[in-house]
Amino acid sequence: MSVRLKKFGGMMAGAAPLIGAIISMVWLAWSADSSVSSRLLAMARHPIGAIALIQTLYTGLCSILWMRYRVFVAPEGAEWPKVTVVIPAFNEGPMVGRSIRSVAACNYPKDKLEVIVVDDGSRDDTFFHMQHLRREFPDLVRLVRFVGNRGKRSALVAGFRAATGSIVVTIDSDSEVSPDTVHEMVTPFLADPQVGGVAGRVAVLNRDTPISRMLDVQFTLAFDYGRAAQSAYRTVACCPGALSAFRKDIILPFMDEWENQRFLGRPVNHGEDQALTNIVLRQGYDTVYQRTAVIHTLVPTNYRQLSRMFLRWDRSYIVEGFSFAKFMFTRYREKHRLMPIITFVVSNLRFVLVAAAIMELPRAFDTNVTSMARAAVALALTAIFSAAYYLRFERSFRWLYGVLYAVYAVVFLQWILPWALVTVRDERWGTR
Repeated sequence: MSVRLKKFGGMMAGAAPLIGAIISMVWLAWSADSSVSSRLLAMARHPIGAIALIQTLYTGLCSILWMRYRVFVAPEGAEWPKVTVVIPAFNEGPMVGRSIRSVAACNYPKDKLEVIVVDDGSRDDTFFHMQHLRREFPDLVRLVRFVGNRGKRSALVAGFRAATGSIVVTIDSDSEVSPDTVHEMVTPFLADPQVGGVAGRVAVLNRDTPISRMLDVQFTLAFDYGRAAQSAYRTVACCPGALSAFRKDIILPFMDEWENQRFLGRPVNHGEDQALTNIVLRQGYDTVYQRTAVIHTLVPTNYRQLSRMFLRWDRSYIVEGFSFAKFMFTRYREKHRLMPIITFVVSNLRFVLVAAAIMELPRAFDTNVTSMARAAVALALTAIFSAAYYLRFERSFRWLYGVLYAVYAVVFLQWILPWALVTVRDERWGTR
């Protein structure tokens, strides 16, 4: 019975975002002056309402895909390959030492593991901590040091080219991996030779401020729920820079293209993780998600850091969206070509939504209090059910921060996507 209850609980967790979306849509229709069916029909005729209905249907599809997701398991007797973990670091201070130490403590065979740490021209004591860990683990850790700051892409390129492992795992220097993480990141490659890239699960390390606690819940929903659904059709759109793994022989031929990528005549210095993912997909390989590979990373703790992070992500999303669009209608692989297109189209409806919302601004001032209250209740219902997904991982009242995040995002973060579109040619990293 306990197994059945656990399975049922898992299914309900996956359906929670869909339930919230359906309930909020029905609430908006029921609370209006007309019948539910006529109100839904009227909503479908309005751009914002139509997008909301499409996204609800897409959420239902994602819930079904989420339920089909399975963690990869290595074949019995599989031979574990040589693995290189690359850690680019810039002005990270003592945290880079914690990151290296967490990899050194992992349970992967040490004779088949190396760690390459690249100091990207740090101006603090980062290299001092790197040297300390190099002396502590002389057979495991190798160091590369740039005289000046070249950017994360160049640091990763140096790591890839120096790697002796057939699998390259990249992690951020402000993060710590769990003991099983390297082992679990390699497993999908052993389970299926068609896998070219693997995304790990990114969790929050510093849950000590309201913003970081909100991100803790949001990361669980956006990264675990979303990537598990994408993994079901073997197209994780972005293997995250915080924790990714790639077959080295797929990536190496494209190092120069990747390092010198340009967009609208300007160099691209952000979105290196999504660009790598596109390279893998373009070659016909699959990108998947391994939930059991976990990394805990430092996240923004104030509004300035948060907005900069999201601005960088949205610029990357725009640039790499163009890159993916160039080949998504081609026969770049034999299977699973339709769902990535559907996901791409639905994801980009948010640009239409932003435009429609801007056009509706003059009317917003004429909106009565009742309509505003209905919209607020709908937002709260959606947020409550979506945030409840967090309970699957942690039995904690911190899931309520997910509801707070929904309100916070609507009030304080809606400007980021339009500004990212206007400033997409800005190549600055934007976090230091």
